Amino acid sequence: MPADLPNRDLVVGQAARHVELIVEANRYLNLTRIVSPREAAIKHVLDSVLPWRLFAGAKNVLDAGTGAGFPGIPLALVLPDVRFTLAESIQKKARFVESALSALEIPNAIVSARRAEELAREARFDVITARALAPVSKTLDLFGPALRKGARALLYKGPDVGEEISEATRTADKLRVKIAVAMRFELPDQMGSRTVIEIAAL
Repeated sequence: MPADLPNRDLVVGQAARHVELIVEANRYLNLTRIVSPREAAIKHVLDSVLPWRLFAGAKNVLDAGTGAGFPGIPLALVLPDVRFTLAESIQKKARFVESALSALEIPNAIVSARRAEELAREARFDVITARALAPVSKTLDLFGPALRKGARALLYKGPDVGEEISEATRTADKLRVKIAVAMRFELPDQMGSRTVIEIAAL
């Protein structure tokens, strides 16, 4: 974990417990293909928290399609003053996330077993985030109304996001939003490159 990460010791301890809960649940729930603790720590936890500064200043964050709780749970540990809503429409995964939030005693996050785009229409969020949710153009279709109302989207993507961005240009122009690369980073142990893109109203 980066030395300057807020609440670093708490994050390390609680994230390790989160990974243990996932490994236990994975025996009967297909939560993730990654079950080696080190690989999970890097590809799930570290990957989730490295862009934490991009979320600073937000009050309400929607994690769309949180799966086993990423990036929402690690980010909620890093940023205790930010309110996180973790959306997961697959009921059994939502139940797991709910039990994890309870076990980890995270007061600033809730789970909703509904589709994120419905939640974004009903409530106001400063930031909508997602890892591996959908191509950028599809994400714009899902969250266009929320983006028009002033929400920013922060999407975790792989290294080759240029084509996705160019395919989404026409939709972005129509919605009057701009798409920009906010951050790039390499994961340790050659576990991949990540690009975080930001979508915001013009």
